[in-house]
Amino acid sequence: MVTRKDIAEQAGVSQSTVSRLLNGDPTLKVKAATRRKIMRTAAQLGYRAFTSRSIAVLNVPPQSDELQDAYFQSLQTELRKVADEQGTTLTFFDSIDSLIAHADDYDGFIAIGPTPFQSTDLSHLRDALRYGVFIDTNPAPDWFDSVRPDLSQTMLDALDTLTNAGYSRIGYIGGVGSIMGLHNHTEDIRSLAFSDWSKRLGLPNEQYIYADGPFTVSNGRILAARLLTDHPGDLPGALVVGSDPMAVGVLQAFTDAGVRVPADIAVVSVDNLPIAQYTAPPLSSYAIDLHELVYAALATLTDAIARDRHVRRHILLSTELVRRESLPSKS
Repeated sequence: MVTRKDIAEQAGVSQSTVSRLLNGDPTLKVKAATRRKIMRTAAQLGYRAFTSRSIAVLNVPPQSDELQDAYFQSLQTELRKVADEQGTTLTFFDSIDSLIAHADDYDGFIAIGPTPFQSTDLSHLRDALRYGVFIDTNPAPDWFDSVRPDLSQTMLDALDTLTNAGYSRIGYIGGVGSIMGLHNHTEDIRSLAFSDWSKRLGLPNEQYIYADGPFTVSNGRILAARLLTDHPGDLPGALVVGSDPMAVGVLQAFTDAGVRVPADIAVVSVDNLPIAQYTAPPLSSYAIDLHELVYAALATLTDAIARDRHVRRHILLSTELVRRESLPSKS
């Protein structure tokens, strides 16, 4: 039988750290790499005595584009994997209404997908299930937690890489989405960050920014065609694309117009999905660490649930002490 001591020895950490992590101790502070190593070691050794949790998953992927859906399918696959390593039971729901109807069966929920929600629906969900974490979006920051990749930093990294390679005019093609909380601004952090960092770096990129519509192959093709029409003789030397699916459409438009990549224009994308290796030419794409996204989401949800249980237990104990102290003493 595998023990926590066995896990500690194999992972090269203390038994106390292993026990606190597997018990879901919200006060434990360890590096993400250490958490991952402990969980992987426990899974490899066949350890299954984790603190049991039952989590709902609100799974609302896009319906319009198969490649766009591939990113969220990858998130879902990674979530299942990490949850299995941690001994967490997942149940998937495809709508808020169905999740609300079964809310009493779960400790909390995790949401995956870009589908926008009405504030009234989110309010009802909050009333039914207090704890939830959204991955990759942030539709209700006052009510639920969220875990998202640092796409602003990714845009800066892309600009730094391209300027260091000698490019001074850099374009951007991306979509929009309602990710700014309950105000539903039709903007996206990638285009906002690209524009902001371009201004800070003194780069003349504003005229080359095309951010509109969904993050799909067809929309990437449409926006690339618009770029070619607007700038027939002064294309930027490089282009950053907000997602791999859009980049596929961009490459299609460039091929149709006889624009060579990277000879005429360099293209850099975001996501690093498997499709990026099968385009012609292969895409240079910034990877999003899906494991860290879902691990952080589960950890954030677990910590919130654990803190709530601790507070409730403290309140119950305090109430019991008050009740006892108020009882008349026996003569």
